[in-house]
Amino acid sequence: MTTKVRAPGALSRTASLGRIEVSPRVVGSVVGHAATECYGIVGMAARGLRDGLAERLNRDNLHRGVVIEAGDDGLVIDLYVIAQYGTRVSEVARNLMSVVKYASEKSLGLAVRAVNVNVQGIHMENPDASR
Repeated sequence: MTTKVRAPGALSRTASLGRIEVSPRVVGSVVGHAATECYGIVGMAARGLRDGLAERLNRDNLHRGVVIEAGDDGLVIDLYVIAQYGTRVSEVARNLMSVVKYASEKSLGLAVRAVNVNVQGIHMENPDASR
């Protein structure tokens, strides 16, 4: 069984019965949804900061906060996230790496070599909302 990137950017896996192709956008969506379910993660962020502020993505655009690189030895996944204020960012990131690797390998059957977490911002609750 081999995994490679096809010309239009699709991830391709060849097995004995045929070939399976998965769009990088689908991989990004699977990874984005798994990431947003993690404790301490408020949402996905668009890559790069605008005027020093992270742009929080809605559920339809989660793939924009994920960068996928495919190689012969597996995927390298870069995540751009917004963390919750008051959480230990290192622990949240470590948990996020594990969850994303598991979800990618289980859902897509693609090996994951590395998951890189980039915290683009910290979300603080609005103090006036509790009043």
